[in-house]
Amino acid sequence: MLFWKKETQLDRITTKLEKAMRKDTDFLVFGASSHKYKVYEKLTAKELADWQAKNQVTPPEPYTQFLTKVGNGGAGPYYGIYSIEKATSYTERNALAAKCVLHPRMTKEEWNRLIEPLINDEDISDSEYDAAYNMVMGGMLCIGTQGCEYDMYLVLEGEHRGKIVYTSGFYPDHPFFFVYEDNFLDWYERWLDEIILDYDIAWFGSKMPGDEKALIQVYQNAPNEEVKSKALDGMFKFKKISQPTIDFLKNVADQGQKDRTTAIRLICKTSVDSGRRYLLELLYSDRNEDLLHALQILNWYGKSVDLSEFIKVIVQSLDRVHDPETLRHVGYVLESSGAITLQNFAPFLCHADSNIQTAAVYATRSCNDKSEGWEIIEQMLMGGDKEVMKNSILFWGIIPHEKLLPYYKAAWPEYKSNNNFREKFIECLKELNLPDDYFDKE
Repeated sequence: MLFWKKETQLDRITTKLEKAMRKDTDFLVFGASSHKYKVYEKLTAKELADWQAKNQVTPPEPYTQFLTKVGNGGAGPYYGIYSIEKATSYTERNALAAKCVLHPRMTKEEWNRLIEPLINDEDISDSEYDAAYNMVMGGMLCIGTQGCEYDMYLVLEGEHRGKIVYTSGFYPDHPFFFVYEDNFLDWYERWLDEIILDYDIAWFGSKMPGDEKALIQVYQNAPNEEVKSKALDGMFKFKKISQPTIDFLKNVADQGQKDRTTAIRLICKTSVDSGRRYLLELLYSDRNEDLLHALQILNWYGKSVDLSEFIKVIVQSLDRVHDPETLRHVGYVLESSGAITLQNFAPFLCHADSNIQTAAVYATRSCNDKSEGWEIIEQMLMGGDKEVMKNSILFWGIIPHEKLLPYYKAAWPEYKSNNNFREKFIECLKELNLPDDYFDKE
């Protein structure tokens, strides 16, 4: 008689590690080139017992199962999982056994009170700072890094023991993020599943889990707008969305609900043509935020699509642009179209707000009509803003027109010692058949 062993989660993880490695043979998944889907030698039962005795804390069982049955670190989300020895080095021993004070529903106000000593530390001693730091980070083990200042922690003590927390520095109004899974193994297996399914996992764990059907169901049964928004946001992990889901998203967009813009973004991520009607509605809208959203979507997803219809509307809508962020995105979308000229950007280049001027300078960097548009440039330079002058030289070079020379001559002392800028000034003089020392003459 044959007896079949029931497959455990640890068995699945071991199998899926091999599948993930076969799926990502070129290590294109973020961080994969660091760990290459290899795990370290397993932790022995004695080594785990010694660690627990030394640190007076017992890690959650799903985590210790991974350490002793799969590997003591190695392959994992982002840059991989630290060995338990390395993980321990990031937290003081007395803080490891403390109760974790963080929780998934922490409000901005709670968070701000908690970190106040850490962001206003001029008047506290080192020992007071360390105590405040250990209060925030206590009861957690650093199991890996996402790069820069972003790390991953495992809650060791408290109500949320076993949960994974993504940290991101002590910034006001930005509490740390608790992932959706309840334990280490579920989180780890989801990571493998999403690689195998070819999801976009650059920000793995920050999106609600589930496939298209599951997320639609969550949205439809959501008790509040927050859950609805998270369900839609979870769909951004799909590189492409199926037609039934696009139809669902169109229904969301047509109902004009709070998540309308997110639904349009998701439609256009898969097919700008499918979202063409909605993009035009946003572009024609009287709301500045709608115009900005449309421009962002076109910039993100419209690179390989015929945008001529949109470009015509954008050029006609330039008089509705009143802030640098929207203007920057106008520049991004129109950049390769040839629709940007000094003439149609003149109101921005000569604007009273230097931030708008700077955004316009960058947007018009590829224009070929700068010498012909010298009067516009002169009006811009007449304002005398040094930042605008600097950015015009940086992105345009020096415009070879005799009427502009007085403005460049006035700026010359500030730039002549910089070889990069100096060459731009000299090149201009050569084009105008002027001597190299022209700007040095009184």
